[in-house]
Amino acid sequence: MENMAIISIGSNIDADINISRMISLLRQYVHITAISPLVRTTPIGITNQPDFTNGAVRIITHLDRDQLKKIIKRIEDDLGRDRSLPAFSPRTMDLDIVVWNNKIVDDDYHTRDFLRNSVDSLW
Repeated sequence: MENMAIISIGSNIDADINISRMISLLRQYVHITAISPLVRTTPIGITNQPDFTNGAVRIITHLDRDQLKKIIKRIEDDLGRDRSLPAFSPRTMDLDIVVWNNKIVDDDYHTRDFLRNSVDSLW
């Protein structure tokens, strides 16, 4: 069975390099059908850090949702994500499944305009 997902992208450590590397890594596992425009956003929570680059990718995959979650966590780790830091800390890569088979599965969609705009541009 083919599944459609939209995955949010966020990075504020070498964002251009890490987003490019993330796309290459993700393509090893799924078919990327579209990439949203990338936007700069101010940090949420911890504000004394560089701005984030955010966007989203739409994919088609035969993986189930749990398998995809494991892969995107592995990609984050491969790109140097430090999970020991507090929430809202700087990060090389933050990936989250926002839409799964046309259903919103991440509540941040409703509260973050930049995320909603990125997702809606792909939906």
